[in-house]
Amino acid sequence: MDFGNLGFVVAGLVVGFVVGMTGVGGGSLMTPILLWFGINPATAVGTDLLYAAITKSGGVLVHQKNRNIDWKITGWLTLGSVPAVALTLVFLKYLNTDPQATNAIIKQALGVVLLLTALAIFFKRQLLAFAQKHAGDDYHLSNRNLNLLTIVTGAILGAMVALTSIGAGALGTVALFILYPFLATKRLVGTEIAHAVPLTLVAGLGHASMGNMDWHLLGFLLMGSLPGIYVGSHLSGRISDGVLRPCLAVMLVFIGYKLAF
Repeated sequence: MDFGNLGFVVAGLVVGFVVGMTGVGGGSLMTPILLWFGINPATAVGTDLLYAAITKSGGVLVHQKNRNIDWKITGWLTLGSVPAVALTLVFLKYLNTDPQATNAIIKQALGVVLLLTALAIFFKRQLLAFAQKHAGDDYHLSNRNLNLLTIVTGAILGAMVALTSIGAGALGTVALFILYPFLATKRLVGTEIAHAVPLTLVAGLGHASMGNMDWHLLGFLLMGSLPGIYVGSHLSGRISDGVLRPCLAVMLVFIGYKLAF
């Protein structure tokens, strides 16, 4: 294994460790790291999407075993996200004749979504507290309108994820908590992960069909991330969440600003 491939294994290890410790940070860290390594933006996004689909599949099995997934909500989200992924991929394929335009759009979108993700991470506690405080107010939606809003949320997440590989984690969790404030946190997390797997899988395979995939790179990332997630999960809680999340948010603001501006 040469030095470059070892670097990808280490990158997978670090990102996997952070995800295991905090539950967020997968795509928002991995894609910028791949760009830093000089990977083409479209290839970085496509590879990261399948990387996410594989790593989160294990999480679905665990959450399903513990009955922590609301499949009805997952279904409504998927009803919005998968068509949005398809439309976004058609848009990217249309631009694929001009690689520079494609990469410019992806980098710009990456920057914006990273900034939004950083805000969601930094203010997550305040957002969740606000949602819980006002859960009993008169803003209750009918089941029909709630389902429609869930589909729209899925569509927005689908477009963001297909374009940047980022958004299904921190942004998806916050959006679900605002829509379903009475849903237990463990079921909310499980539902978000269950939705992220088909979302990232469809988007990743779509990118792969356009040639935006490096299978060897994916293998090296998984070599590092799987043990990283295992170790990070076991150390979760050892370091204060109030320290980890702000540090992660500040780092994402810096990366997002560099990419967007």
